[in-house]
Amino acid sequence: MNPWDADHESTAETPDLAALAALLADRTRATMCMALLDGGSWTAGELAEYAAVAPSTTTEHLNLLVAGGLLAEERHGRRRYVRLAGPDTAEALENLAGLAPYRQIPIRSLAEANQRRALHHARTCYDHIAGALGVAIADAMTERALLAREYGLVLTRAGADWLAGLGIPDPGPQVAHRAHVRTCLDWTVRRQHLSGALAAALCRHALTRSWILKAPSTRILTLTDTGRTALRDSLGLPEEVLAPSPAAVLPAGVRARGGTGV
Repeated sequence: MNPWDADHESTAETPDLAALAALLADRTRATMCMALLDGGSWTAGELAEYAAVAPSTTTEHLNLLVAGGLLAEERHGRRRYVRLAGPDTAEALENLAGLAPYRQIPIRSLAEANQRRALHHARTCYDHIAGALGVAIADAMTERALLAREYGLVLTRAGADWLAGLGIPDPGPQVAHRAHVRTCLDWTVRRQHLSGALAAALCRHALTRSWILKAPSTRILTLTDTGRTALRDSLGLPEEVLAPSPAAVLPAGVRARGGTGV
């Protein structure tokens, strides 16, 4: 007998990146995952309508996504609700979208064009702020030394004082086994916005204080007058981000392309 067979395991685990890629290689499944970046739970019927596919087809796709670990599901009576498996899944999807090539999609109305511009300006990425506003916040916090780059981004002493001054509890570096400060590659701006527990706390505070508003069933965030004043005073955000003109919302090189990142 070969001594290797007797004394060692005959198999070993390794990440199956190809299996994950296969789940997202289908455009309908990718569209569903991007929709769930709003951080909410959707019914199969809602996702079927959003992705414009038959309910039976939606069920097949959702079964694959749940089995593959990208989605989690709950059942309430006869209703099935699905959501992203967690913040790490959301951040991975946003990062992949940031690396993906753009594709052309038709814009059929002024309302749809305005919605696209709003999505590029400010939106949720699961539970934190993304889009041009999210990138501007990350830039400003770094420029003001509220964040520092060591082995990745960390909150500085000045940053902790800044949070305390705004009345935002620091979630700390070990909250529910979630990274304290991370970044996502923003798919519209193609630069980093903040993620992790700290970014989630900032987003909660902004929503609670009505700095930003989020309508149901959408990822779009609307910056209020109160929010503009608060972000101007606390971070010195530029006016083109605080009060963008319709043409300025989309970053250069993106405005003609549109797309949902899938």
